Order: sequence, then structure tokens, then C-alpha cells
Amino acid sequence: MTNTFRLTIAQLNPTVGDFVGNADKARAAWTKAKEAGANMLALPEMFVTGYQAQDLVMKPAFTAHATRVVDELALETADGPAMGIGHPVVIDGKLYNAYSILKDGKVQTRILKHELPNFNVFDEKRLFERGPVQGPYAIDPLRIGTPICEDAWHEDVSETLAESGAQILIVPNGSPYFRGKLDIRMSHMVSRVVETGLPLVYLNMVGGQDDQVFNGGSFVLNPGGELAVQLPVYDEVISHVDFQETDQGWRAVPGEMAKLPDDWEQDYRTMVEALRDYIRKTGFKKVLLGMSGGIDSALTATIAVDALGAENVRCVMLPSEYTSEHSLEDASECAKLLGTRIDTVPISGPRAGVTEALAPLMAGTEADVTEENIQSRLRGVMLMALSNKFGEMLLTTGNKSEVAVGYATIYGDMSGGYNPIKDLYKMRVFETCRWRNANHRDWMAGPSGVVIPQRIIDKPPSAELRPDQKDEDSLPPYEVLDDILDRLVDREQSVAEVVAAGHDRAVVKKIEHLIYISEYKRFQSAPGARLTRRAFWLDRRYPIVNRWRDES
Repeated sequence: MTNTFRLTIAQLNPTVGDFVGNADKARAAWTKAKEAGANMLALPEMFVTGYQAQDLVMKPAFTAHATRVVDELALETADGPAMGIGHPVVIDGKLYNAYSILKDGKVQTRILKHELPNFNVFDEKRLFERGPVQGPYAIDPLRIGTPICEDAWHEDVSETLAESGAQILIVPNGSPYFRGKLDIRMSHMVSRVVETGLPLVYLNMVGGQDDQVFNGGSFVLNPGGELAVQLPVYDEVISHVDFQETDQGWRAVPGEMAKLPDDWEQDYRTMVEALRDYIRKTGFKKVLLGMSGGIDSALTATIAVDALGAENVRCVMLPSEYTSEHSLEDASECAKLLGTRIDTVPISGPRAGVTEALAPLMAGTEADVTEENIQSRLRGVMLMALSNKFGEMLLTTGNKSEVAVGYATIYGDMSGGYNPIKDLYKMRVFETCRWRNANHRDWMAGPSGVVIPQRIIDKPPSAELRPDQKDEDSLPPYEVLDDILDRLVDREQSVAEVVAAGHDRAVVKKIEHLIYISEYKRFQSAPGARLTRRAFWLDRRYPIVNRWRDES
């Protein structure tokens, strides 16, 4: 009789620090595995604690709690399939990123992560000790090797496991999204399969954590790199994968083959899921935002409605004497299309009061950006008052282009708890609005069809803080600005390289200067969904005080 092995893979969404909730998810998945006659259940990396827990893992009580949960799960799951689950653990006074195999009421094996990532959003060399390269473990009738996440991005761990008798590889991950990540993951895992000749299970978690979204997309490869199973992205899924022993070794039986979306859809869904989980996991129920009639607030409102439902989103228009009728009409129309509440709170009265109070101190000075920023800060005060009064988290609406050059008022329009479009350059904001108007998916809570009026997309961007103001009065056209920013920030090019690409040196130097002097604003800005490998927060850590400039 042919040997078979059933593996249940649980692509689930843990919450950092929710030991009870995460353990409940593990138990529920184990019950399904048992009912399906599985030999083993596999859960993602650091599942017990949630990921990334960052410096929480260095707190002894936190890690001890996680270890107790694992021991309890081992006892509770003694009469069924084995369970693989990730968590931190202290061994001989050293902290490790571990993956425990629970079987017969105890921890049968504890794998310790060997390759510790220390780039982009990862800082594991600072947190964990490097574990030894270990051999496979036995779950009858198989010998299984488990490289933990980064371990599988390098040759040595997988090759050692194959050489020491592993028959399949199970790779538990906490791999967050950035644009193009699916292809990169697949490329690395195909390399491991080709090198070892073993089937490989790539298991990733889903869900948002601060700025990061873990987008699932788990898959199974057979030797040669043939795709046997592809799970969907972003969704929680529990799937049963069967393996059979053949004359050529173990092979996965072909199963579910989900269709994967393109980058535009993944970017948009990442922003939706990031906000949805940020609100849910921090305990909020509703959000509000300032609705200006411009494209950034319109897109933010759309993301919020798709994430939380229109009944949980409040839009607030805060007009001054510089707010155009078009903006009032556009804000109202967008809110109507989305089905959200929109309130109007004029700021002319409060602005007059502030102006009068400051008049003795500002007598004899010319009006400048100071007066413009007072408007923005008054809006922030009013929005935060509504947030406090009604328990609705305030969203900020600055795109990556504005965040990069400081085209935002600290303690004004930067006020708030989360920014869904923080890593989206302005030109991509325009295209994302067009994409959302043309596309609707089941995971969107908002209505289908056009939800962002075309006039909002077409009109020149303006902060409307003075008469006839346009963004291009202070900045290059966004198509120029975004290319310069992409080169200076995302690609870390020198000024000389950016100039060689066709940009005016004076403009490039101005933008470089704005980037550096705005670091203090970004340091105090709300977190936002990470879409690229150079998002402002953990990906790019620059000093606030910095006199260096690139003179190339």
C-alpha cells in the first residue's frame, strides 16, 4: 500500500500579544485537521505571539507566557495530529525564534531559526540568538525539515536538511507584503526545490500589524518547481494537502489553485486590510477624516468604507474662505457615492479668534505660511475633538509625495492615528482612484461603480489655504516630483544619477533638501500601510539632525 501523509496548513491572522485568541485559532485549526484525518497541522512563524512583536519578545514575562501557551497546547492536542507552531523561547538564557513540533502531549522537537533577517522592517539579529542548523524530525511516515522563513531564502539550511534525510520541507513564515513580493518568494522557493529535489510547503500568515500586512499566498511546490497548491492572498484559509510516496520520492497531490491579483489590486487591498486590522486590533470601531474635496481624502475615505463599511466612517468638511464651491460639492458628492455621513464645520470663526488673539504679537508682519498653517491646525483641533468625543479614530490623508517633502502641517492635517495612503506616491493615488472606480471585489464593504467623482481626479491638486493656490506653486509637477522621489528615496540614487536621468539639478537639490529637513515631521507622523521596500518608518531610518547633503 502506498504511503500517504496529510498536512493541514493554516494561513491565519494572529494578533500581537493576544495569547488567548491566537491559541484559540490554533485549537480550532487543529480540530479541523483532526476531523480531516491529518497527520500534522502547520501554523505560521511566531504564531503564538503574533508577528512582528518587536521588543516585546525581550520582556521575560512575555516570552515565558508564550512558552506556557505552547506547553498547554501540547497537552490539549495529545490525541490527534502533530502541531507545528512558532513562538519565542529562552534556552540557557538565550532568546530564540523557535518553531515547536507538538506531539503526544509534549514538545517533540524545537527548531531554532538560523538565518536572522536584519534588513527592511526586520531587526532579528538585535532580538534573537542564531540557532544551529538542525536535522529533520519524524512524523510517521515522513521525515520533515523545517527552515523557518529567512532560513529558506538561503541555501545552507535546506541543503543540510536534505542531506540529513528530510523528505519534504515545511517553511513557516511571517512575510509582509511589498509590491512584487509574490514573485520574489516564489523564485527563492523554486531554487530550494531545485537544489534539494524535495517538495516544499510555503506557509505564510495573513493580517495587518502596524504598518505591515502579511498577505498569505501560501503554496506547495513539487520537485522541479511544479506548483501543486496555491492558496489565495489575504484570506484566512485552512487547507489540507496530501502527499504520496512514489518511486521518485514524496510528491504533493495537486489541489487548490487560487488566482492571484495584480499589483494594483494587491496595493489597494493591502491598504484596506491594514486599516481594517489596525482598527480592529486596537479596539476602535469607527473612523473619521477631514474631507477636503481633494483626491487624497477621497481615496482615504474610499479605503475606509471598503475596510469598515460606510456606517463606520464619518467625513467632515472644514471650509474656510479659500475653500471653493467645487470642493464643497465634490466632497459632498464623494461622501454620497460612498454612503457615508458628512458633516460641515466652518473654521472662519475660530480662525478669526486666533488671528485676533495673536494680532498684538504679529503686528507689523506680513501674512505668510504661518496664517495658512493656522487653518490646518484649527482643522486638526476640531477633528481631534470629534475623535475624542465619539471614540472615532482620526485618519490622516497625506500621500507619500507630501510625506517625503513635508508638504503637510504638523499638528494640523498630520494629526491622527493612521494613514492608509502614506506609502502611495501622488501619481499612484490618481491611478488607484481610477482602478477603484473600475473594479469591485467581494472583500470591499463599499459600493461598486464610480465612488470618486471624475472631477476630483481631474482637477489640479490644491491645499486651498490662500487664494488660487495650487500644489505646483511650491512643488514640481507630480510626475516630475514622484520620479525624483522614487530615485532619491526608494532607489537611494545620488543627485548626480538623478540629474543624469534628465532632471534639473536645482530642482533635485531642492527636493533633496526638503526630504532631509522634513525628517522630524515623519518621526511624529501616524503609521501607515507599507506598500514598498522603502516605506517611511522601519524601512528607512534617518537621523532628524543631519547637515550632510549630496554634492555629486
